[in-house]
Amino acid sequence: MLTRLRSKSEGKLAKQICKVVLDHFEKQYSNELGDSWSTVRDILTSPELWQHAVLLNRFSYPSALEEELHLKGYHPLVEGSLSYYPKSMKCYLSRTPSRMPSERHQTGNLKKYYLLNAASLLPVLALELKDGEKVLDLCAAPGGYLHCNEFDSLRLRWLRQTLESFIPQPLINIIQVSEFDGRELGHAQPEAFDKVLVDAPCSNDRSWLFSSDSQKAAYRIHQRRNLPLLQIELLRSAIRALRPGGILVYSTCTLSKAENQDVISAILNSYCNIVPVDIREIARTYSQHFTFAPTDREYGFMVIPDRGKAWGPMYVAKLKKES
Repeated sequence: MLTRLRSKSEGKLAKQICKVVLDHFEKQYSNELGDSWSTVRDILTSPELWQHAVLLNRFSYPSALEEELHLKGYHPLVEGSLSYYPKSMKCYLSRTPSRMPSERHQTGNLKKYYLLNAASLLPVLALELKDGEKVLDLCAAPGGYLHCNEFDSLRLRWLRQTLESFIPQPLINIIQVSEFDGRELGHAQPEAFDKVLVDAPCSNDRSWLFSSDSQKAAYRIHQRRNLPLLQIELLRSAIRALRPGGILVYSTCTLSKAENQDVISAILNSYCNIVPVDIREIARTYSQHFTFAPTDREYGFMVIPDRGKAWGPMYVAKLKKES
């Protein structure tokens, strides 16, 4: 069954909430998130409250764009607080649900900016990237770093378009794009990377809530129990691809404990040379921009949507492969 959701500002049909998914989430997340779920649910089911950050393309944005963003009420993500915040990364946030127009992909033309959920920058920050490092993005679409791997052919095309839209020639040639099954890449390139990002396939709560086909949604919910196994297999592959002393960051865009904390716990219980890394400094630094779910674990955090901070869900955990 689909429940119609109308825009409060315009009264027009905006999106349809899938009741099958909402009922499933209601049972699970009211238990896992407690009192926080009520607000999270209200934000996730109200697209008119969603916010969109603007990530500037360092290679092509005009200086006037920053002034335009300031006039529209946008403010930059805090830069100076983290020593490893990339100076070239300029991201603007708005405290209101305003949205800049999307730019279309045009072959040969670079986009000036990219619209995104601001919480998706946090896994990248957690990597603490440095010049000269070899980095693997195991499940890369839609973004991209240095070695980008994407098994799904449709998402691979999306990834290539994103890279073409944001990276000029000849720099784009130093980015390797592959189409491995991520679970096999560690065998193909063992101990080849200094840093690995596993932005894993997950329940994707925002998207699932607006599934247009109730039968497919019900099947997806049924298959959801298989996702943690896939996520663990991807992490095992990432660990094989990681050099001793290297860093692995795991992220999802779901609230599900089974796909987040439980997956990381399974990995930590399986490897004696994989240790958690404390990333609470990131949560403390960006608490003015994001709402973080309470946790007693030092190695991970979860951004949950909140009023005026409608970012997330985004779970991030950081691990180190000891020598």
